Amino acid sequence: MAINHLAPEKTEQFADNIVGFARALRAAGMPVGPGAVIDAMNALQVIEIGSRADVFTTLEAIFVKRHEHALVFKQAFNLFFRASEEWKHMLDSVPLPDHAKKKPPPASRRVQEAMSQPHMTETPQHQEQDLRLSVSDKEILQKKDFAQMSAAEITEALRAIERMRLPQAELLTRRHRPDPHGLRLDLRRTLRASLRTGGDIIDLHHLGRIEKPAPIVALLDISGSMSEYTRLFLHFLHAITDARKRVSVFLFGTRLTNVTRALRQRDPDEALASCSAAVEDWAGGTRIATSLHNFNKLWARRVLSQGAIVLLISDGLEREADSKLAFEMDRLHRSCRRLIWLNPLLRFGGFEAKAQGIKMMLPHVDEFRPVHNLRSIQELIKTLSQPLPPHHRSLIRSAA
Repeated sequence: MAINHLAPEKTEQFADNIVGFARALRAAGMPVGPGAVIDAMNALQVIEIGSRADVFTTLEAIFVKRHEHALVFKQAFNLFFRASEEWKHMLDSVPLPDHAKKKPPPASRRVQEAMSQPHMTETPQHQEQDLRLSVSDKEILQKKDFAQMSAAEITEALRAIERMRLPQAELLTRRHRPDPHGLRLDLRRTLRASLRTGGDIIDLHHLGRIEKPAPIVALLDISGSMSEYTRLFLHFLHAITDARKRVSVFLFGTRLTNVTRALRQRDPDEALASCSAAVEDWAGGTRIATSLHNFNKLWARRVLSQGAIVLLISDGLEREADSKLAFEMDRLHRSCRRLIWLNPLLRFGGFEAKAQGIKMMLPHVDEFRPVHNLRSIQELIKTLSQPLPPHHRSLIRSAA
């Protein structure tokens, strides 16, 4: 039974449900515009809407434009059809395709939150009133410590982090490209151009240095003392990874784990689920010296060879603070262009470096910054977008 065979009131009700379903997809993060809604209405006129599988396949073909959105669409489809009582007479018990019967993906949590948002059923007047009332709440959210946030506030903070954009801090490379304002003469192109006029007129061509975004390497402490901040920091790292290609992320507790590839998945929930599956020492102890030693030995030459900026995110509470920690920190500092230590403990006004591990690490960093709320993350973004200092060429001592 197609839409054009329905009664007028049922057709209008069906169209309202399509619009509501598209609104739910947008709230879940999928780019669904009015054109796609019109295409969906036209497509459903030529299929049997009594078949649940046909409706699923048709809407999926129209609304899903990227592979990473397929999982979000499946979960939203299941939730919306189960929640909409008006659709029961239009859909029979035909099962969904086999690939839609799998265990709900990590993105299902975000879809459920989008489906339960008040603005899915409220009028525009109510939405405008809530927006005005939430301005002061957003100001408080900027300053509130992540560890003191409620579940709803953490959700809002995650959405704010996903919207952050990291400006490109350009780094001059040794390579050149044609540039009319460049300082270096492009002799090859100049001679070739002079051949066209027989050498009577010579048009000088120049070369300029190529600029690329500076690589960013993040070392994130996932020990038990950092558990209240780990997920939010991973969301931040996923946001800058999605915007930049030259980002490497390592997690460490009692061992070091490279999660760069896992964090490059477009969907943030899928990316964090992959990171969780790859790590075996989540919320355990802390061995900073051992983890830094493994990084310096196995990964430093691979990811720090082009003047990278290193973000060390840790509270510095080392279990075994000795001279090895200072040595590895000094080696890491000499290998990168800038070493920024982000410590949540700096949120305390009277913070003093009394822990032995912090005392050993502090002399080997370029910047020591707090990172405990949205405002501190925004300040970090400004720092990362500033011009880079000249790269020091100090020799690195060999490992003991």
